[in-house]
Amino acid sequence: MARNDMDTHRQCVNRFIALANEMKDDGVDIHVVSASLMTASGLYASYVAGGNQGGLTDSGVQKVAAAYKKELARIQEIKRREVEQQ
Repeated sequence: MARNDMDTHRQCVNRFIALANEMKDDGVDIHVVSASLMTASGLYASYVAGGNQGGLTDSGVQKVAAAYKKELARIQEIKRREVEQQ
């Protein structure tokens, strides 16, 4: 990912987290906030991969799921390193 894309990515993530925290602060249960973010992300990923009219094929679902799994593993590795550095 290019540096500019990385900065934009980080800014977008921070905006989503800020919105999630705002919902939490408004009294929405954190599990509902998390599930809602996941649903919204899944809907948007389906749009990106399949367009407005199309749904994902089984292989498309597997590709999106693999991308989520890879990103979650990356996040957890970063968290482990942060804990080790403390």
